[in-house]
Amino acid sequence: MKTKQLINKKTLHTMVPLSERTIDAMEKNGTFPRRFALSARSVVWDQDDVLAWIEARKAASVQVKRPGLRRA
Repeated sequence: MKTKQLINKKTLHTMVPLSERTIDAMEKNGTFPRRFALSARSVVWDQDDVLAWIEARKAASVQVKRPGLRRA
């Protein structure tokens, strides 16, 4: 059985460059994986849930045209 990897807030912000406020709001409306408490002062996220969220965002993303970029 694979051990779950848990990530703290500092690690989360290296993976997902969004503000704390944005992440909080997304958690509340159910569009971002929820954190859970390990203790009264420590919260973590399941790394697999965060990685799955990132992959889902990539898959749903529409590539925008960038000025000056030529396609061959």
